[in-house]
Amino acid sequence: MRYKFFLYTVCFASTTACAQVGGKHAYEFLNVPGNARLAALGGVNVSLTDRDVNFFHSNPALVGDTLSGWGSAGYQFYVADIGQSTFSYAARFNTIGTVQFGIRHMDYGSLEGYDPAGAELGEFQSGETAVLIGKSHRLGNFRMGISVKGVFSSLAGYRSGALLFDVGGVFIHPDQEFTAGLVIRNAGFVLSEYSGSSSTTLPFDVQVGMTFRPEHMPVRFSLTVYDLTEAGNAYVDPSGGIEEPGTLDKVLRHLNLGAELLLHPNFTVLIGYNFRIHKELKLEEAGGGAGFTAGLSGRIRTFEFTLSRSSYMVGTAAYSITLAADIKRMLTRRQNL
Repeated sequence: MRYKFFLYTVCFASTTACAQVGGKHAYEFLNVPGNARLAALGGVNVSLTDRDVNFFHSNPALVGDTLSGWGSAGYQFYVADIGQSTFSYAARFNTIGTVQFGIRHMDYGSLEGYDPAGAELGEFQSGETAVLIGKSHRLGNFRMGISVKGVFSSLAGYRSGALLFDVGGVFIHPDQEFTAGLVIRNAGFVLSEYSGSSSTTLPFDVQVGMTFRPEHMPVRFSLTVYDLTEAGNAYVDPSGGIEEPGTLDKVLRHLNLGAELLLHPNFTVLIGYNFRIHKELKLEEAGGGAGFTAGLSGRIRTFEFTLSRSSYMVGTAAYSITLAADIKRMLTRRQNL
């Protein structure tokens, strides 16, 4: 059953701060990992290049020509019966090269509405959608990318829209398995407010990270620093009697760690850890694995599937599944038959 007061949490997210630092802005669904691989690696990554066509949602420079023709569809079983669908495709054109396309939709389903006095207002359908188009271009060891997002939000009858941009870059080492990425996310402007009295703020963020594989080790590591526009912010429940976090604690709340165990060219185990989620959602009497993520990825010929589990608190987790395929290769084979 969905929470009765979820309506007020999301409908006025542009003006009211939620329990976590990340809940102060509208369109926060853009910060929820939209595919299983990203979710399994902790939820934030801006440096894993040319591995997953969905990663241009995180950094438009992460998808290049090697993924042209790849398409992907996925679904996330989020908390409280909320679901998120994601579609991505990279198409190569003779004149402009490879262009990425994507759609993300967060479905909150039917929500029960209540006024401040507790009177029922009926049920409302709510959801949020982002439509993306991106382009990247490589110059030597560097690749730059930009994506444009049209964002549409409908929360219990309140509607808002925005036009956002992501600008990113990645350095690709010519000899070693090392990449470093930087992205400026969700810059832009609001096209329409939820109401005449609302003042919507965007989930603007700057993220930087690196991915590397030590020589002779079957493990690829990713380290990402995010939420740099609000460095040092940390939520503390004023009624919980918890002391203000120290400097090291605040620094760690901006880190996301991920690792890929490369057991076989066609099979990978994924794990991740998000320090902020762990600190803000764990229970005092039981951590419940909050902030820890895990997943599996396997490839069979032109098909690839990825499964993931993200822990939030005791008894609460999100599950994601993503299916990808080299559609261009499949069509070419069929034509040659």
